Amino acid sequence: MANSKANVAGTTTGRFSTFTGVFTPNILTILGLILFLRMEFVTGQAGLLGALAIVVIGNLISLLTGLSLSAIATNMTVRAGGNYYIISRSLGLEIGGAIGIPLYLSQAISVAFYIIGFTEALLTVEFFQQFDPRIISTMVTALFIVIAYVGADFALRIQYVILAILMFGLGSFFVGAIMGFGTVSSPQLMPNFTEGVNFALVFAIFFPAVTGIEVGVSLSGDLKDPSRSIPLGTISSILFTAVIYILVIIMFAFNLPSEELLGDSLAMRRIAFIPEAILAGVWASTLSSALGSVLAAPRTLQAIANDSVVPNWMANKMGSKTEPRMAVLITGVIAFIVIWAGDLNAVAPIISMFFLNTYGMVNLTSAIEKLVDNPSYRPRFAIPWWVSMGGALGCYGAMLLINTPATIIAIVVSYGFFIYLQRRSIESTWGDVRSGVWFAMSRWSLLNLEKSRWTVKNWRPNMIVFTGQPHNRQQLVEMAQWLSLGRGLVTFFQLIIGDVRTVAKSGIQEKAREAIREYIADNHMSAFAEADIVPDFRTGARLVVQSHGIGGITVNSVLLGWSRTPEGREMHMHLLRDLVMLNRSVLFFNHHVERDFGKRQRMDVWWQGAGGNEDLMLLLAYLIERHPTWRAAEVRLIRVIDDKAGVAATTNHMDNLIREMRVDATAVVVVNKEHKPFVQVISEMAIHTDLTILGMGLPNDGEEGDYAERINELVQAVGSVLLVRNAETVDLLDTDG
Repeated sequence: MANSKANVAGTTTGRFSTFTGVFTPNILTILGLILFLRMEFVTGQAGLLGALAIVVIGNLISLLTGLSLSAIATNMTVRAGGNYYIISRSLGLEIGGAIGIPLYLSQAISVAFYIIGFTEALLTVEFFQQFDPRIISTMVTALFIVIAYVGADFALRIQYVILAILMFGLGSFFVGAIMGFGTVSSPQLMPNFTEGVNFALVFAIFFPAVTGIEVGVSLSGDLKDPSRSIPLGTISSILFTAVIYILVIIMFAFNLPSEELLGDSLAMRRIAFIPEAILAGVWASTLSSALGSVLAAPRTLQAIANDSVVPNWMANKMGSKTEPRMAVLITGVIAFIVIWAGDLNAVAPIISMFFLNTYGMVNLTSAIEKLVDNPSYRPRFAIPWWVSMGGALGCYGAMLLINTPATIIAIVVSYGFFIYLQRRSIESTWGDVRSGVWFAMSRWSLLNLEKSRWTVKNWRPNMIVFTGQPHNRQQLVEMAQWLSLGRGLVTFFQLIIGDVRTVAKSGIQEKAREAIREYIADNHMSAFAEADIVPDFRTGARLVVQSHGIGGITVNSVLLGWSRTPEGREMHMHLLRDLVMLNRSVLFFNHHVERDFGKRQRMDVWWQGAGGNEDLMLLLAYLIERHPTWRAAEVRLIRVIDDKAGVAATTNHMDNLIREMRVDATAVVVVNKEHKPFVQVISEMAIHTDLTILGMGLPNDGEEGDYAERINELVQAVGSVLLVRNAETVDLLDTDG
């Protein structure tokens, strides 16, 4: 486990903080041409209240997307590729590629669009009107490609200069607007649309302004702490820019009548304290958006190429340690082609749809993760599924509202990429109607599970419970139900000891299996029933654990009741060693008849600082706590130390573990300064505990009996107890999937 973490840490190239890598690129993209050249039109057509409604609705969709993005980003380590990485790691490479390829093309084409917009604004100055606009755009694009080729560090330093110019222009506007505030004593409150204009059109003109959050997340591979920077930088940039747009609308409404707003696309200059600063702001806004795109696009392409969705050579760094230089050059070529292609108005709406489709998929990803409810999905920034679903509906609704034909084209293109990628990697075979379709889907799923590597990202309890007849061990059955919680697979097993030739003829095996099925049905459980004939329990358990399952659905954990006899406990220790060697986690449960589970208000997880059981014990406590009967329970992670001086360091270590596991637990350090036996310490601490979770080591050869009795002494000292031995087949703290 340590090695995997070291490798991950060794590949980290994080350089940028939240402010530099997310917040600033986002606001520079959001505060673009629409702010300077289109808000006059929005306010003049929709009126004060209508314009505010448009801004609020647009930013609400953006905020919901930011919340979904934050939830996913705090559940995984987001590496290079931003939204492509998030979608591909959550919904699969085919869907990720189907979204990522159009997203990259949109980002690359946007470089040219923004620079063309800058050129058009530059041509308002008489001096530049003597030059061919395409020559100017080509030169500016070449400059930006050089900047991106040199490195993001240099490019992001330039953004501060652009930010200063942008803020100076806005500051000049607000100073002039405040000085003249109230010039219009009765501003137009309600919409007063001119011919051919309606709410949908005005909303469509404004909405692209709030889709600029793609830039910050695209730099995810270069952030020092993506899981912190993406949520903080994204949400704060959305809120910050929303306030600016709202203030601009209010200032317009109280400074100029609607007819003057509609008659001048640069009405900001008429209000600004320094009119020339507005033109500089227009230039800065276009350049900042172009800079954001020229940084984001190559990183998206690099991530796609690293996954072999497109040829790997496109991810070549060409001697740089950090920069995707080949992707930068490819992006430059695309931008040059776009600049010289002529009229691009027909393509522009489709580009916007690709961005919105990406945001919609981010929301859907977050909603699906929450609805599927993997135990691994424990984001630090948790939101309800309906919030993400609302964001998805908002994105797709906005797509249809803005431009329905472009929406259809964008969806067809994305779906075309999906089909291509699916056929390239997977050959699907569909059967006939109804049962044939279900069979084909089941076969396809099992074959793909067979190829999957199980990690904590997709880990679920697939548990065998050796219950015998479950009505005889109801507490053991109840524990299995808590641990699976309807989201894992549980099989209740009865091992029938005897000769297969004799027992098979008697029909005992089928009767036992049927009795278990009836118990499951009568108690409305989601579980499977099995009964096997074996020569002895230990041999039978080993064989069953290895052979049970199909495809990728194999047993990963075994639950047994704690034996009441010394001979049984010694045999269980032999079996423990066998099962751990087979990479199966082993759980023993002992139910205290008198104390039962108390009031189900406290669970204690005892960690002795070694053994590799801590992550699995905390995960099992988390699963149990989610059951309705344990919802009010407090989970304590307890460790015993001898020296009071180690309390602070130990507590910090435990808090870090709890934080990494993303569970709700309290770290408790017990100082055993009197050097009491551990059994006495745990007995005193467990007086008010309703369930104790203890880790186990592995007994040495020949010492199984002695080890079993030492464990039994601990078991008898507490109430109901779950003993845990993690097979350590996966690192439960590795959430990269």
